[in-house]
Amino acid sequence: MSIMSRLKAALLGTSILLAALSPQAEIVSHATAATTKTAMESAVRATLPNGLRVVIVPDRLAPVVQTQVIYLAGSTSTPENFPGTAHALEHMMFNGSKGLSRDQLSTVSARIGDNNNAFTTEDTTQYYFQTPAQNLGLLLHIEADRMRGALLTETDWDHERGAIEQEVSRDLSMPFERYMIRQNKALFGGTPYEHNALGTLPSFDKTDATVLHRFYDSWYQPNNAILLIVGDVDPQQTLAQVRSEFGSISAGKVPSRPVINLKPVTAQTINEDSDLGEGVLTLGYRMPGARDSDYATAQILADALGSQRGALFELVPQGKALATEFQYSAHAHVGSGNAVAAYPKGQDPKAVLTAVQNVMAQIRAHGVPAELVEAAKRKEIAELEFDANSITDLAESWAGALALNGVSSPADLVQAFRDVTPAKVNALAAKVLDPAHTVTGILTPTDTGKPTSGEGKGPEHLLTPPTTAIALPGWAQKEITTLNLPPAAPQPAAFTLPNGLRVLVQPEHVSHTVRLYGSIRHQNDLEEPKGKEGVAGLTNELFLFGSTTRDRLALAAALDDLAADANGGTSFSLSALSPNFDKALALLADNELHPAFPAQAFSVLQHQSVAARGGILQSPAYRFQRAGLKALNPLTDPTLRETTPQSLAHLTLQDVRDFYAKAYRPDLTTIVIIGDITPEHARQAIETQFGPWKAQGPAPVVDLPPRPLSKESHSIVSDPGRLQDSVYLLETVGSGVRNADRYALEVGNQLLGTGFSSRLLQDLRVRTGMVYSAGSALEWSRNRGAFLVVFGADPNKVNAARKAAERDVQDMRDKPAASEELAIAKASLLRAMPMSRASFDALAGQYLELINLGLPLNEPDERAKAIYGMTPEAVQAAYQKWIRPGDLAQVVRGPAPI
Repeated sequence: MSIMSRLKAALLGTSILLAALSPQAEIVSHATAATTKTAMESAVRATLPNGLRVVIVPDRLAPVVQTQVIYLAGSTSTPENFPGTAHALEHMMFNGSKGLSRDQLSTVSARIGDNNNAFTTEDTTQYYFQTPAQNLGLLLHIEADRMRGALLTETDWDHERGAIEQEVSRDLSMPFERYMIRQNKALFGGTPYEHNALGTLPSFDKTDATVLHRFYDSWYQPNNAILLIVGDVDPQQTLAQVRSEFGSISAGKVPSRPVINLKPVTAQTINEDSDLGEGVLTLGYRMPGARDSDYATAQILADALGSQRGALFELVPQGKALATEFQYSAHAHVGSGNAVAAYPKGQDPKAVLTAVQNVMAQIRAHGVPAELVEAAKRKEIAELEFDANSITDLAESWAGALALNGVSSPADLVQAFRDVTPAKVNALAAKVLDPAHTVTGILTPTDTGKPTSGEGKGPEHLLTPPTTAIALPGWAQKEITTLNLPPAAPQPAAFTLPNGLRVLVQPEHVSHTVRLYGSIRHQNDLEEPKGKEGVAGLTNELFLFGSTTRDRLALAAALDDLAADANGGTSFSLSALSPNFDKALALLADNELHPAFPAQAFSVLQHQSVAARGGILQSPAYRFQRAGLKALNPLTDPTLRETTPQSLAHLTLQDVRDFYAKAYRPDLTTIVIIGDITPEHARQAIETQFGPWKAQGPAPVVDLPPRPLSKESHSIVSDPGRLQDSVYLLETVGSGVRNADRYALEVGNQLLGTGFSSRLLQDLRVRTGMVYSAGSALEWSRNRGAFLVVFGADPNKVNAARKAAERDVQDMRDKPAASEELAIAKASLLRAMPMSRASFDALAGQYLELINLGLPLNEPDERAKAIYGMTPEAVQAAYQKWIRPGDLAQVVRGPAPI
């Protein structure tokens, strides 16, 4: 069977036309297939009598389920002069409903894995939960309760305003976000799309509970919502549960949707100060929306424009730009495209701007090469198959198809992509890439930027924390009271080649695809020769330029022919459709084992790296990261070695070849293969392609040595262009990953700073509104550990937030956690474990991390047992021994004066 035929069989099995029935009749459709059903082919759809659309998509990748409730109302539906209403309501939906208070909701969420959130777009507001599959009933009850039972009190909004305004400050501190706000007005002025979904500080200041209730009652109705359920579920049983929970909710009257009357775009240039280490410019175009008949053509045009074989990307190997890409963002009724290029700080952008303009002019005049159009079509269709490799990606794919594209399934897009022709692509390019309607943006790195907006007024009162344990309603208590160990994780097939290369294979048949993840254990700070800092990075970048048998363009063309992706380097990867895995693997191995390292490419990359490095070293982001390293490490530590323009300029092509010969070794390499393949097939393929690889000389040292305990210090990285300070409180932990108290520290960290119910988030956000986000983390390597608290706040709130954070850390040492609080933390960790296997990427990442840390593959099962038996006293003792509040270093990046 050909690739296209196989994809058609796998993806188009759900394209069944529904009969035209009465709007009040329940509609159910079942996808059928003669062969083994994929996730898409097994989907069940229903429309309840109240108008709620239900889509259930089974995926057996992990014992996990994800729900999304999608309300078809976003920022374009908000009242005039209140662009943030949809976003504000999103926040308030977590502040309690008739059946579950705010504190009860956060407690329940934590007990079932703490993987839930929401996001607002221009067209939708989407609420998601991901939990172990047995907790689906709980999710349905929560969502049904808040669909029409949200409380939305004035008191809660007066407080929640502080957190949402901190979110606005965070986003307005990002130069590209500021630019996109201005570009939206230029492209979509006079329509509801001229405002993004974030909202503005003035609109939040004048928002009250009346505004929120009016919006909620208008748009949060079952007949304006989609309930999407994806994961390890039985569709018929799930549909019965949905009917039971949502069936009694009455339909409501939904307002008319805004009419979108687009005006011609006037060419203009927008200049924006930036704190990035490189300059960025963009040519912005108005493009079709997701429901436009030209949507598929626009997506293929964008893919072709961004191709590594395209003229835009060619500016990089020509030395005319540091990087390029083409970004396409489609809302329901409008879209935007951006040709983006980066250039060194301090360089006049005129030359690169002219080069990008010339490329786009040539494409507008002469079109896109037909082979790039066909390659883009193959990859877009294949990507729909790859989505099944992640429960979250599969849910997002369905959500986009249903809510934005307005089709019944992602599979319905396949025919649309097939129908795209080079003539259609070129006609659209001629229409949209018109310089007379182009918005040009130039983001110039500067050290003197100023915030673009002032502070919001913040919370008007503080919330009182509960004085007793949170009592849950019976329906919630019954489902989550009993805590069991998660099922033992299945172990991959494992083998080691004679050359020392380690291979893990995990067969998963949720799609007709295979993904390979390769990792070479390395530590650049130890392996780069003195005076040659930066050679590792240049070596990695040069893999782009192909192998000794296929140059850059030939390699890219061969991968395009297979609808595959591959990348070489110390972290290498491959994504391929099952029938094409062997051919794609041969291309990857050829690139990884026989890189071309062409002299001309080396010269161009070296010149670009030297030109860009000075700006990167001056950038606040780099200096912030550098300040954190200095706070943790002694001055002679290898991690404080620095790549400079001078060290890069002194490199030679022979240095690259020598580094490759020393650092790229099979005996330091692990390959993980996951997907539609047998262990026997995978072993044979890897032995064929990677078996001849031989190591040269002794293996390099790749583990950093232990380091002394860090001490308290203070540093500020000035970034005048930001509204908000980013704050790190950090210190070393005097042990590596084999610390005997590691699991006790992990449970304590869950209590302290992971998830919405954690002490840090409750004290810094939920109770006080001082920050939008706050958390803590423990980081481990084989010989080292570190503890980190992070939050973002307006400068005038930083001191109070730090004091609250330090009190929370000290409390972990001073007294044992209450039994109920510990139970919540343990439940959250244990019930989250199945979710670590809910995507190929997460599963491979877990395997590679265990191997990199020198831990056995069954470590997750041992971790579960340790967490299950953890006591409050053990957690307290671990914090007393390893965490030192008095030694926390503070690093601040923001507008605060030095």
